[in-house]
Amino acid sequence: MFEYCADPKSLEGLRWLSCYLTTGTHMRFYASFGTVLLLLAITAPVALLFGFGGALAARSGFAPLRWFGKAYTAMVRGVPDIVFFMFVPIALDQLFEYLRSRVYCDPSIPVRQGSDFVVCAAAKLPRATSAPWVHDAYGFALAVLAFAIVFGAFAANVLHGAMRAVPRAQLETAEAYGMSQRQVNRRILIPQMWTYAVPGLSNLWMILVKATPLLFLLGVEDIVYWARQLGSSKTSSFDYAHPDWRLYYFLAILVFYLLMTAVSERVLGRLTRRLAVGQATLAGETMRKTAA
Repeated sequence: MFEYCADPKSLEGLRWLSCYLTTGTHMRFYASFGTVLLLLAITAPVALLFGFGGALAARSGFAPLRWFGKAYTAMVRGVPDIVFFMFVPIALDQLFEYLRSRVYCDPSIPVRQGSDFVVCAAAKLPRATSAPWVHDAYGFALAVLAFAIVFGAFAANVLHGAMRAVPRAQLETAEAYGMSQRQVNRRILIPQMWTYAVPGLSNLWMILVKATPLLFLLGVEDIVYWARQLGSSKTSSFDYAHPDWRLYYFLAILVFYLLMTAVSERVLGRLTRRLAVGQATLAGETMRKTAA
């Protein structure tokens, strides 16, 4: 990074530290913070979409769809998150490879051979000849799906409760004016429910932020992975020219998450106040009295 880093023998003190902290490996550590932010940016809307679908399914008049919506929220919420985080990527990976094996492999050969899952090379995902970034992107996509399925179930429960909190009188009034059920949902129910849903979704967002270190368990090289690698005095492959610095690396991660929490609280607080304006809720009534 710096010109004086070209001569390692002349480095000492802060100059050595500046060169060490700007190595290619450390650049990957810094980039892993972007990986966490990217996960949050993709997972949050996808989980909200899953939750919205689950909430509508739980309110459906079609019994099988209603049972599916309630089973989805109950099953995922009733199982430890770590189980789903480990199960979903493996299950999806094997499902994709099984479907490809029916096309690219001899279908007469079973994929289950004892306790092993075996498919031909053409059905493997990603392919062995694929570029490294393809392998990374595939693992990241499976991690996003795992997070979205888990947190989508919690979002579904929050949204379902928010829909039930909307005063029934407003829905009946809309029906009395001749609106169809779809119009009632789109014009009355969904716009009103966000006021009740935001507090629960805010808590869910905070939990999602705190759950991102689980990427390490899913094989994604996140900030926890690199903190363990770079902070240790030695690993299975390398011996580092410093003592155990994991305390400092994890302190940097601690500061990062505290900043994320502080920014999130400010943004979500403003969103809650904005949605409460003009709504028939306790928060909206308090704001109207304060303005008066």
